[in-house]
Amino acid sequence: MFLAMVVVVTRHPRFRRYHLFGRFWRPDWVRFREVWRLGLPIAVTLTLEIAVFNTAVFLMGLIGADSVAAHAIALQLAALTFMVPLGLSQAATVRVGLAFGRRDRDGIARAGWTAFVLSVSFMALMALTMLTFPAQLVALFLNPTDPANAAVIPLAISFLFVAALFQIFDGAQAVGAGMLRGLQDTKVPMAYAAIGYWAIGLTVGVWLAFGLGWKGVGIWTGLATGLAIVAALMIARWLRRERLGLLDW
Repeated sequence: MFLAMVVVVTRHPRFRRYHLFGRFWRPDWVRFREVWRLGLPIAVTLTLEIAVFNTAVFLMGLIGADSVAAHAIALQLAALTFMVPLGLSQAATVRVGLAFGRRDRDGIARAGWTAFVLSVSFMALMALTMLTFPAQLVALFLNPTDPANAAVIPLAISFLFVAALFQIFDGAQAVGAGMLRGLQDTKVPMAYAAIGYWAIGLTVGVWLAFGLGWKGVGIWTGLATGLAIVAALMIARWLRRERLGLLDW
């Protein structure tokens, strides 16, 4: 992938004029520090999100092998649909950032809300699909006529019902983070991720799964709760961007 991108940025007319690798051996420490200042919180935010889903796998393992298998199916489907809001989030960062550089308040709002509406609309469609065709989606991974899968399929279907709500929140928080990154706002969203994913989401999931006996559904409900909290915090911050001074040039 890296080599393919090198060919594109050095050969394609839209990119080669920037001479991206011109004098690459001369470090620009000022820009390195700026990229580090903006990029490190983004990296931590993504790590917090990925790590909480990895932790959920271990928690499923405490429940049983069937729960792990069902969780893997539901998570694979959720990860597949997440690729669309992930791409829209990156596009929102670029478009909001360009408008921010122009000091174009209307352009910032238009770029951010366009990505948000597209993302949430797509994820709402995916949620409807999961609610309408859960058995068919699970059948893409497991043969429903095989008796060995009899315990896993109902679990996977139950997880998909929670994942349907999860979809909308996931799309909203992903694009919300991208919108704020376009305003060079990365540190507070990192704190939101720590609070939402770990302090609230994981705690709620463990309590529901093991305290109330919801098992795997409890863990998925906790994940959805964490994503909903992060999404609400991100969008609330975006709405208050002027009052918070994020547009003070």
